[in-house]
Amino acid sequence: MASLLQGRLPINQDLLLMQKGMLMRKVRSKSWKKLRYYRLQDDGMTVWHARQAGGRAKPSFSISDVETVRGGHESELLRNLAEEFPLEQGFTIVFHGRRSNLDLVANSVEEAQVWMQGLQLLVDFVTNMDQQERLDQWLSDWFQRGDKNQDGRMSFGEVQRLLHLMNVEMDQEHAFQLFQTADTSQSGTLEGEEFVEFYKSLTKRAEVQELFENFSSDGQKLTLLEFVDFLQEEQKEGERASDLALELIDRHEPSDSGKLRHVLSLDGFLSYLCSKDGDIFNPTCLPIYQDMTQPLNHYFINSSHNTYLVGDQLCGQSSVEGYIRALKRGCRCVEVDIWDGPNGEPVVYHGHTLTSRIPFKDVVAAIAQYAFQTSDYPVILSLENHCSWEQQEMIAHHLTEILGEQLLSTTLDGQLPTQLPSPEVVRCPLLCSPLCCEIMTQAPISKPGVLLFPNQKVKAILCPALSALVVYLKAVSFYSFAHSREHYRFYEISSFSEAKAKSLIKESGNEFVQHNAWQLSRVYPGGLRTDSSNYNPQEFWNAGCQMVAMNMQTAGLEMDLCDGLFRQNAGCGYVLKPDFLRDAQSSFHPERPISPSKAQTLLIQVISGQQLPKVDDSKEGSIVDPLVRVEIFGVRPDTARQETSYVENNGFNPYWGQTLCFRVLVPELALLRFVVKDYDWKSRNDFVGQYTLPWNCMQQGYRHIHLLSKDGISLHPASIFVHICIREGIEGVES
Repeated sequence: MASLLQGRLPINQDLLLMQKGMLMRKVRSKSWKKLRYYRLQDDGMTVWHARQAGGRAKPSFSISDVETVRGGHESELLRNLAEEFPLEQGFTIVFHGRRSNLDLVANSVEEAQVWMQGLQLLVDFVTNMDQQERLDQWLSDWFQRGDKNQDGRMSFGEVQRLLHLMNVEMDQEHAFQLFQTADTSQSGTLEGEEFVEFYKSLTKRAEVQELFENFSSDGQKLTLLEFVDFLQEEQKEGERASDLALELIDRHEPSDSGKLRHVLSLDGFLSYLCSKDGDIFNPTCLPIYQDMTQPLNHYFINSSHNTYLVGDQLCGQSSVEGYIRALKRGCRCVEVDIWDGPNGEPVVYHGHTLTSRIPFKDVVAAIAQYAFQTSDYPVILSLENHCSWEQQEMIAHHLTEILGEQLLSTTLDGQLPTQLPSPEVVRCPLLCSPLCCEIMTQAPISKPGVLLFPNQKVKAILCPALSALVVYLKAVSFYSFAHSREHYRFYEISSFSEAKAKSLIKESGNEFVQHNAWQLSRVYPGGLRTDSSNYNPQEFWNAGCQMVAMNMQTAGLEMDLCDGLFRQNAGCGYVLKPDFLRDAQSSFHPERPISPSKAQTLLIQVISGQQLPKVDDSKEGSIVDPLVRVEIFGVRPDTARQETSYVENNGFNPYWGQTLCFRVLVPELALLRFVVKDYDWKSRNDFVGQYTLPWNCMQQGYRHIHLLSKDGISLHPASIFVHICIREGIEGVES
């Protein structure tokens, strides 16, 4: 089957050469370098590989998996092999999420350029796809997988196999009837548009049609007034419903005559519900919508722990890729552990472990390049210095030489400040935005220059050149909240282990809230988390802790919460704390909260699911038994979870129609996590997909929730269809 995108795909000489295929060297390490034959498939959307030309090929990656393509000089691995392979012949394919990069070396500079330019052209094309084009690509990918003999058409046997791959359990007679109806050429096979029609027959949405007919007087269309009624009554769009209805009809109605008459067909209605306009995430929360002129300590700041690690804390690999990935996902505080290295050059690694080492200057270079690609708000460098004076001089040299004007090394107006700067005032509209530098020091082992004070921790003395770079943020030890109020200043910051922070929240929660209203706090994972696991960040955000550092290399519930909180506000890495966490006289206690505003009741009707992925692609015969779990994370009384029953053997279009009810005291701090699981009576239910968002960013009404993988990658077109209703107060209880 020719790609459904055929005719819309870019065509140039690079892509034609890629479709012929090329022999290249795949590089995993200094010792693992093997020849592989790579070829762009005729659909223009997938790359397959084989051990040699004409050999048995298998899928390597889809273009939609690719984030970007980098030249060989940007690859740590290829730079280490520069004496063996010219860097100009190498390139790196960077994938979305946590999938490892693919390093390749072509036989010539020209061949490398063909693949780099061709892949980037296709990546840009996929990035700019509209909703229909994304669906077409998804269908093409499935056709490629189902067409086992790769003859461009699908027999009924191949269709039956594909249905199992797509999580569809269907009576054979009914499936054959749909197959024959779609086979308009009566060839006994499905090609191109015939396969599309077969897919459409599978995906008819009875629940959407019923909703449509509830508001349509003739069952054929929604008039402008009927659509306005729907937007006001169900979607809670309020006064803007009339203007919005016209915009949505123009955007989603497929027929020109419908647009002219200002009516919406069933297809247009479904297009609206499945689009970003019908998403559960409120589009007004997607751009910068919060006040960015308040002091830094008034924001939650997206923060990373031991950013250089891409594996565990004992033997894992240290890599600049950790910084690149963290910064590109909106992280605004990265950690650098610096130790004396060979030849006078400081290195970065997890001290006293078997983790690998990387040059400090490479880390700074990566930060300089990627710090402001996702967000132009300030980045905080948490430098944990273990170096001698001589190598501290080199640290200062690299920071000033590589970062240049990006480094904020003096106060903004040259005067003594009275509060921390705001993200906005430190923001630069140009590419060079300033970096704040937090220097955390620890005495180097058996080295001179260490001052010992009774009953105090050992302190290292910074060399003057490095000390001069410390502006606004100065690390201090924490003794007590009373001690901090009496002796510390607004620009001083304390770090807390997760155990210490938990203890303080339990014992002195209100004091911690007040402390965080005027001073920055950083929380980091405990030392026993050698597997780079994460804690639940929510309990520290509840106390107003700004920099809750996460092991970003580790996917899971905890990182879903982190991604969910920072999904708002353009993903800039700064989220304004609720006003009761910004008040130094606040009476709020995270363990015993009294709602600062009215409590709310949330009713969620979980209606149906669409095109849920298989848990294990290797098990062709298995089909998921999906259930939906809704989890609330917030202050302790608000934390809850409920789930639907499971639907047996249907991951393609399961229907639940069940309503879940939650009562929330402090909605300003609440996050919602929707999780789809595959029910298994013999063991733990398997993860299928999830989506997490802040309570305040949730839209009411009939909404689709577009699911993400464990790595936070879109599982398009997988979604669940829900109805959201928020009521003021707690039902049955006076508010």
